[in-house]
Amino acid sequence: MPRPVILGVVGDSAAGKTTITRGLMRVLGEDNVTHVCTDDYHRYDRKQRADLAITPLHPDCNYVDIMAQHLAHLRRGEPVLKPVYQHSDGTFGPPVYTSPERFTVIEGLLGYHTPTMRDIYDVRVYLAPPEELRRRWKVTRDCTRRGYTTDQVLSELDAREPDSEAFIRPQRRYADLVVSFLPGQYDADPTRLDAEITLRPGLVHPDLSAFVSDMSGITLTDDHGAHVVHIPGHVDPEEVLRIEEAVWSRMRFAAHLRERELGEVLVGNDVYRSGALAITQLLILYHMLLTKARVALGSEEELEPSIA
Repeated sequence: MPRPVILGVVGDSAAGKTTITRGLMRVLGEDNVTHVCTDDYHRYDRKQRADLAITPLHPDCNYVDIMAQHLAHLRRGEPVLKPVYQHSDGTFGPPVYTSPERFTVIEGLLGYHTPTMRDIYDVRVYLAPPEELRRRWKVTRDCTRRGYTTDQVLSELDAREPDSEAFIRPQRRYADLVVSFLPGQYDADPTRLDAEITLRPGLVHPDLSAFVSDMSGITLTDDHGAHVVHIPGHVDPEEVLRIEEAVWSRMRFAAHLRERELGEVLVGNDVYRSGALAITQLLILYHMLLTKARVALGSEEELEPSIA
């Protein structure tokens, strides 16, 4: 059986990792995807961290060596007995037998911390929203879903800042795609955020130059050899459809997956669609599916990327 395709999604707490991965898992089919959170490998529970004055962002607060071993097993298609950290109360639950499916999505804080771990992934994504926006998202999430007060969340963010700067943000340099969702014309409306995607030369990315225009608002610039695509949050749905058609045309072998829509944003109990998010997820999906095709053919060579 071919090895699984491994996607890494790394970023600070509340950077949007779950929003990105949830859409990809829905399109690929949840039965075809194993989801692993590296935050399950915390060494200490919440009370112990408080007693030791250490944050979960610090490598010393995590079993990084076991994390790396387990990721290597998953890459080879082998199951692991994965620990479970319970965010609801900050304690550990019983470990879970985890077997890799066709696709394995690994998300968390420290996924690219060591060279050994970085070599595990076929596609590496780093999420880098502006700090003001990330803090807003974290306050909303932790107060509504995890029982914290606003003051508690803000105090914790301040305490974590040195470790964020020292250990989380430096991982950005190892990503194939760096994704930043930004307030645009509609400020911080989560359904209308702009997307800025830095496409690094480690992978051969689709050519989106045909869609750059003043009318669409899509721009493409060069940054030291990387291509930076900016997609406005108010991008015309027809333009999104054109881009989707072009990218999917290079993946006819996976045309059946188009039935499931990308770009869904959950706000409260309501579901909205973001064109900028849909394009972002599609670019990630493109690399996952082409890698799957290469693995199935017994090749690790890049397939033809152009869509122009």
